[in-house]
Amino acid sequence: MVLVSSGVYRESVTIRKPRIVLRGTNRSKVLVDGEFRRANGITVTGAASVVENLTVRNHLANGLLFTGVTDEALQGAGAGGADYDPLDTVKFPALRGFRASYVTAHNNALYGIYAFDARDGVIEHSYGSGHADSGIYVGQCKPCNTVVRNNLSEHNAVGIEVTNASEDLYFLGNTIRRNRVGMTVLSNNLEALGPQHDAVFIGNTIRDNNDNQSPEQADGGFGIGVGISGGRNNRFERNRVEGNHSGAFVLRDEQGYPVLGNRIQENAVAGDQVGLVMLAARTGGNCYLDNGQTPTSPDPLPRAMTTCSAPDSAVRTLGQLQGPGAIPPGISFRDVPPPPAQPNLRRAAHAPARPALRLPGKVDVTAYRLPEPRR
Repeated sequence: MVLVSSGVYRESVTIRKPRIVLRGTNRSKVLVDGEFRRANGITVTGAASVVENLTVRNHLANGLLFTGVTDEALQGAGAGGADYDPLDTVKFPALRGFRASYVTAHNNALYGIYAFDARDGVIEHSYGSGHADSGIYVGQCKPCNTVVRNNLSEHNAVGIEVTNASEDLYFLGNTIRRNRVGMTVLSNNLEALGPQHDAVFIGNTIRDNNDNQSPEQADGGFGIGVGISGGRNNRFERNRVEGNHSGAFVLRDEQGYPVLGNRIQENAVAGDQVGLVMLAARTGGNCYLDNGQTPTSPDPLPRAMTTCSAPDSAVRTLGQLQGPGAIPPGISFRDVPPPPAQPNLRRAAHAPARPALRLPGKVDVTAYRLPEPRR
């Protein structure tokens, strides 16, 4: 274990050795500061390594990066390579084992906590704000064998982003609020391992993602709770989704990947928004069922989308995004106010080191119930 005392560390850190635990003694006072000059704060390529109880801020690319990409020239703007070219997954096999716990990432140009070409991991009790892409990102893994749980992501272009990340992947008990877009679940050709499929989203709060005082989103999205673009066979249950002005769930095709087989069922979708906006031309086995008395677009939805068992059929009338016609401009990632102090790891100076071995362990989705409504 490397135990770090309070201070501002104006440097980049790379962990190449396996089973290293990098821990701050005080989450809000151990600061890895990029000074808006360096690309990444902490880069982890050592298997089963851990970063916990510290803050990464003010970098020109990413705050904390877990990746199997060992070529440093490819670890900047996109870990998949220059201009986000798809990565050679044979040359760079996935990092096996990682964990981020009690990490604060803020005011980094792209991603806060970024797991790319990495599997067998956990991101938990962490925080992301002020990112021009997303606070937390999981990309290009199959099977991911990863859990993202009990995190807070706010004031980003996107709260949590999932791209070409599939199988044994769980998002549980997170709060995603006051971003421009809450969550995106994507398939695309910019990374390998498309299409995205078979992730589970349970017990999350996805609220008020209409923040115009956050960095502008690259694709211009605004006011969306969950955008599923070309994702397949994902499961959304027991999530509370409210106050997203353009729509709670938005489904569309993406880069030749049709959106297929997504099951959105038994969520608490508040009536202050459109529950589902269907922008794909075919129903594709997607279904929307028992989510509260909330309007949809189109309204009513095709019957095939309300039974979760009907065959694929054409969508005769496409939906329309709600909300303002003009998307409000964003602000620079540098200008988002820094967050307040976040909870510390208990007994940080004395707790034993726990490398990221045999993660994520047994995943009990029944432990994540529907979140309470806003007070």
